[in-house]
Amino acid sequence: MEVRFATIRLLINVLMLLVIVVEYSDSQTYYSGFPQVVPNKQQFFQSEPIMISCEGLNGLIGWRVMKKTKGDVRTCAPLWKTSTGPCNIINAYPSTDSGEYWCEYEEKQKSNSVNITVSDLESHVILESPVYPVIEGENMALHCRKKDSNSNYTAKFYKNGISIGSSSSGNIMIPTVSKSDEGLYKCSIADAGESPESWLNIKGELYLCVLNNS
Repeated sequence: MEVRFATIRLLINVLMLLVIVVEYSDSQTYYSGFPQVVPNKQQFFQSEPIMISCEGLNGLIGWRVMKKTKGDVRTCAPLWKTSTGPCNIINAYPSTDSGEYWCEYEEKQKSNSVNITVSDLESHVILESPVYPVIEGENMALHCRKKDSNSNYTAKFYKNGISIGSSSSGNIMIPTVSKSDEGLYKCSIADAGESPESWLNIKGELYLCVLNNS
């Protein structure tokens, strides 16, 4: 029975991974100088799939996805020799997949980094916010997501620990963002708890950074 359950769970995760691969290929937004994260968010529940890619960055093929978790720096893939190309995390875990991610090419070029937080099994709320810097003047949407729930619920949103509003749909829109909107964001849902905090960057213009050459 346990083997059957594990097999079904694996098939579900594979199907979810195929969905985010399609989402990645259909994406119209490309943030040069950053690893591409699909889905585009900073926080994930445990066992959710994540795809991180560097291919085509700066017109080059053969990038390695690097990560830093708890001070330990390594390739996203288990082995260095097989670590080029997209990094597909089928079942994300807090201890191994929460951390900082970036791209490296032949130890000569390095991209900007993004931060990913994977909640543990006891966490029932995450804040879905953009993993990339938001451009000043754009509208920004935040979604407070409750684990294993398809029904409506009221969510409260906070910036730097101060309430910025609530929503019965679990979504809040911050129109025409400015530098003053930069900060630490989180959300909470009654009887479910609160999300971790994530830092939101606001940039004055399209943030297409030149890669660092070592």
